Amino acid sequence: MSTVLIDRSTTIAQKFCQYHEQNPEVYQTLVKLARKMKARGYRRVGIKMLFEVARYHLMLQTADPDGYKLNNNYTSRYARLIMESEPNLKGFFELRELKGCVKLAPLHGLQNH
Repeated sequence: MSTVLIDRSTTIAQKFCQYHEQNPEVYQTLVKLARKMKARGYRRVGIKMLFEVARYHLMLQTADPDGYKLNNNYTSRYARLIMESEPNLKGFFELRELKGCVKLAPLHGLQNH
């Protein structure tokens, strides 16, 4: 995982964009977990639950003794990005209105996995 230095004057949306670009494995892990839950018959799950499971799995994969850093402020943004980018997961997470949202380009290569 990359160390991210972020100016405190940047918005949460800007911070998320930077984090997402530097840590694509977070998105990939969340999508895999969501697809597993959907395949087991779940119609909706909480992104925060998946975020905690992803935190566990990613900590096992990193050599960083301080653990893998996942910012809980990004959970709703990951839910939105996943549902917009992955057609088979559209509507999988319940959302509330979000202010300051920016649109990110979907990651390629995760469709149909």
